[in-house]
Amino acid sequence: MESQLKNNSRSSFKVISLTLLILIVAGAWFEFSVRAQVSKEDVVEHAASQYMLLTSRAKEDLEIPRSVKNGTIRPINKDFDWTAGFFPGSLWYLYELTGDDNWAFHARYFQGQIAHMRFFPGSHDLGHIFNNSYGHAYRLENKPEDLEILLDAGNTLIKRFNPTVKAIQSWDTDKGWQSQRGWSFPVSIDNMMTLELLFRLSEWTGDPKYADVAVAHANTTMKNFFRNDYSSYHVVDFDVNSGNPLSFETAQGYSDDSSWSRGQAWGLYGFTTVYNYTKDKKYLEFAENIASYYLNHTHLPQDKIPHWDLSISPSVEVPKDASAASIVASALLQLDHFSTIDYQEKAEEILKSLSSEKYLAKMGDNYAFLIKHGTGSIPHNEEIDVPLIYSDYYFLEAIYRLKNSKNNLNN
Repeated sequence: MESQLKNNSRSSFKVISLTLLILIVAGAWFEFSVRAQVSKEDVVEHAASQYMLLTSRAKEDLEIPRSVKNGTIRPINKDFDWTAGFFPGSLWYLYELTGDDNWAFHARYFQGQIAHMRFFPGSHDLGHIFNNSYGHAYRLENKPEDLEILLDAGNTLIKRFNPTVKAIQSWDTDKGWQSQRGWSFPVSIDNMMTLELLFRLSEWTGDPKYADVAVAHANTTMKNFFRNDYSSYHVVDFDVNSGNPLSFETAQGYSDDSSWSRGQAWGLYGFTTVYNYTKDKKYLEFAENIASYYLNHTHLPQDKIPHWDLSISPSVEVPKDASAASIVASALLQLDHFSTIDYQEKAEEILKSLSSEKYLAKMGDNYAFLIKHGTGSIPHNEEIDVPLIYSDYYFLEAIYRLKNSKNNLNN
């Protein structure tokens, strides 16, 4: 399929030149100097051309792309998949970046295929799925039917909130690999990414109950998930009767005491989001401390793309996780909007690496995904050194935020 994509790209789209360029962003110059790269303007053009291929393939296959497995595109699970919203969300960002109405049409087509997931009661990931798809649709087009779907998702999500624990439960514990862990009420750092949906619902409806759940969950996470150096546990299991933590573990990191790279990214992004909606300085300071831990970590490589766990001594044998870098870049650009600390420069350093030939796929390569070298879950032996749809989503979001870095980033 890769060779077919390459041939199609030669006839349908121009090859993007990978040469050193000087990039103008928001009136300030910065030079991409890691390896051959494309300019910000060409990144958008390149992404649009690459995603024409991916979108065409997805429509042919009647499936939403998630990653790559066994030499072919891995689609989402049509019943429920935590990554289901990232592809339509990427299309919404392409619509904003290009102004081409076709991307909005495609986004609506694909998000329509996941609407049924809003009633799925067994996961915290409804925030991921619907905020990143229908959330963009409603933000951009203000259609009541989109808000209705978002409300259904939000109402399903808050049923997982326990008032004693003061948190949203991550996974159910009676099925799958989760049933083997002996958990009572597991909460993951990933949950911080579900909160924006709840904040938005309170903003859009005037009903505070959604934001109240989000704030309570953020406070529980702040209290229980972070060590003194602001590294994060991945999973904390709670006693549902007392609300006290029972254990501090990992599901996708190297060890219970390690610092899973994408988990750090989720935490940074999540607390920046909470500050965005509450304007409570404690969340801003917390996000700044998480950023400091991550950016100053001795194991962060020179190109700013982390290995899958920050606690592992880096080597060529240790897989990197470009998805964590994409998430961090986007989070830093929003954090820069609020903080007196200059985070935009750090975000640009990450983006220049992600835009280099090492990480940004050539036209038609990488099965038409944008970003290479993502790592889903080493402990589950799943999606290792492959493209991940959420790597692309947060990369495009970061490009969008960088483009609008001097404007309002409350989007």
